[in-house]
Amino acid sequence: MNRKTQLTAVVAMLMGSQFALAQISPKPIAEPLVKHIFTADPSAHVFGSKIYVYPSHDIETNFSRDEDGGHFDMKDYHILSMDKVGGKVTDHGVALALENVPWAARQLWAPDATFHKGKYYLYFPAKDKEGIFRIGVATSKKPTGPFKAEKEPIKGSFSIDPCIFKDKDGSFYLYFGGIWGGQLQRWKTGMYQANGALQQANEVALCPKVAKLAPDMKSFVETPKDLKILDENGKVLLESDNTKRFFEAAWMHQYKGKYYFSYSTGNTHLICYAIGDSPYGPFTYKGVVLNPVEGWTNHHSIVENKGKWYLFYHDAQLSGKTHLRNVKVTELRYNPDGTIQTITAK
Repeated sequence: MNRKTQLTAVVAMLMGSQFALAQISPKPIAEPLVKHIFTADPSAHVFGSKIYVYPSHDIETNFSRDEDGGHFDMKDYHILSMDKVGGKVTDHGVALALENVPWAARQLWAPDATFHKGKYYLYFPAKDKEGIFRIGVATSKKPTGPFKAEKEPIKGSFSIDPCIFKDKDGSFYLYFGGIWGGQLQRWKTGMYQANGALQQANEVALCPKVAKLAPDMKSFVETPKDLKILDENGKVLLESDNTKRFFEAAWMHQYKGKYYFSYSTGNTHLICYAIGDSPYGPFTYKGVVLNPVEGWTNHHSIVENKGKWYLFYHDAQLSGKTHLRNVKVTELRYNPDGTIQTITAK
């Protein structure tokens, strides 16, 4: 065999290997909702006849990557809408910008929204001038904004990832919290401690927080409480249970009279869920909603529309970069006993 023939054979072999890899590489079950901007952390809601998605808006940054998420340096929010899942998605432009939040210094992370008495409320975390994450609120007459931020964050708020939930009696609750860069470990005593340490493996895992909102929708009526997540034996999860314990990305929904609290396990990259009988819990761990996706983070929401349930989530398909993500949606299904069927997205 001469050299030319050998090279031809090698090229053919490589091309064949690439084809084989392409054949066995898993195809994502969903495509990004939009591709002209990077989006993450989708909070989806049905207002009227439309689905509205309130995501983070990822951008390139000059901040280096670190365990506190300094490279997630988002500066505004864009709101997406669609008439139905699978239909045309509209980007309504900038709904709120960092420069228009009087108390905030940087990092507009994962938001959520709700509607009450003719007004839309956008809840969002940001670092204040001292570098402490607080949760703010902004209002608008339209679900797409623009939103006007309050001059101060919600008194008594801290950490990240607010989720606003309306109970069947009309009460509203705000769920929030995130460890590591979300600073929840700095509030273990009820007061901010800059050097607050993460839990050790044998310690009880840090709990997400919940507080009932006042009628003005802009303040708490109580000091935020721990939302306990239990194992099948009724024991509070430990930090070592890091495929089950809470890390960030709180979400609450109801299904057949039960409360479903779902969340991210962070460094083990799962979206899990637990079920309870009260908006305050306790909640018993039940399983995995979504297996790991491409990228380090995940953050989701669960919403019903026209008789079907959907999971909104993000991955890094478009960029391959942890901090430049894209929002997706796929159908979510329940088993007859009310447990959720685990989704593998790739």
